[in-house]
This record gives sequence, C-alpha cells and structure tokens, in this order.
Amino acid sequence: MAIRILIADDHAVVRRGMLTLLEDADDMEVIGEAADGELALALIPDLLPDVLLLDITMPKLSGLEVAREVAASYPSVRVLMFSMHNNPDYILTSVQNGAAGYLPKDSDHDEILKALRTVAAGELYYPPSASAVIIRHYVVPKAAQQRETPALTKESNATIWKKLTPRETQILQCLTQGMSSRDIAHRFDVSPNTIANQRASIIRKAGVKNMVELISVALGSRAT
Repeated sequence: MAIRILIADDHAVVRRGMLTLLEDADDMEVIGEAADGELALALIPDLLPDVLLLDITMPKLSGLEVAREVAASYPSVRVLMFSMHNNPDYILTSVQNGAAGYLPKDSDHDEILKALRTVAAGELYYPPSASAVIIRHYVVPKAAQQRETPALTKESNATIWKKLTPRETQILQCLTQGMSSRDIAHRFDVSPNTIANQRASIIRKAGVKNMVELISVALGSRAT
C-alpha cells in the first residue's frame, strides 16, 4: 500500500518539485497540497495522510503550530518538517511539537525518499546536522549535570541499561547509532514488527514517552 503524502508549502515551485520527484516512487502517493498552515489543518481530517511534509514558514499558521496541533489531534499522521532553515531553535521546537523528522530543502532525491519512508514506518528521521543540535541541547547538559550529582543518582541513571535484556541492549545501541527498525531487523534477521515490539518494551522500561527522550536518556546514561 502506497504511503499517502500531504504536501504543505507556500511556494508553488516547491510543491511542483516534490510532485515531480515522487511521481516515480511506486510506494508513494501525493493525495493533497496546501499553500498555508490553516489549509493544511483543514485537509487532514478528510485526507488523513500517512505523512505530512510540512514547511516551517507559511502564512496564517506556521508549520511549527501545525505540527503541534497534528501531534495532539491526529497522532497517526507523521509530520516531516521540510525547511530551508537549519536554525537550532526551529529544530528543537519541531522535536518539542511532535515532529517525526526534520529535513533540509537542499537534501538530495534519495535522502528525501528515505526520510519519507522512515517516518511513515514509525521511525524518527533527523539527519546528522539536526541530530547534533538535539544531542547538544538534550544530552550534553544532562551528562554534565549527572557528573555533578551524587553517585547514587548516577547509579540510578545507569539502571536504564541494566533493566534491559541482552537483545534489548543490542537494539538500544543500534538506535543510539541512528539505525531504523528495518535496518536493525535486517542485522538480527528478524521481522521489523519484532524490533518494534522490543523497542516499545525498551521505552516502557526506561520510563520515557518517545524515541527522542529514550535516545537522550540512553546517551546521557552512557556518558556517565
């Protein structure tokens, strides 16, 4: 079944370019376009896309505002921010507003397709430049704080890894390296559904809400 995509961008040339790019992707279908944030939100209840490819700077409602509303009201719709801005504030706010990924507009054809497929599969997609911003904001300060806390707190953080089975530990190590569930499944010769179930178990054991928090806590724990 094709990945159903809604494109929201106030520049017609960008929308046309994405339509052209996706025409040859047999596993993708563009089901709608929006030139502003309000229209994007208005289309979602009827279209219910798998992925909303969303520009940040748009009229009426910004992409960041749209992402927050979609995350709250339509959790099955995966939001991939698509922006010409590599601004750390935009990247961090995208994460905080529930976006599943952040893709620069100068990304090449293959990376755009990979990002769309990744978020449609329930994964996060943040390229190295965006990942570095997230790690600097969430992980490095946490690691510094942990180095200044009593040993008991450090030991408590370390138990995140101690709670995991050997296979879950391997999977978490792969996740911290940016591997998708599909890549991990291929490495261990199991189905992606098996990895998805184990990933859910890891999140539950870690006591976090999502993958961003999991990676942050996992890397912070290892840093100590």
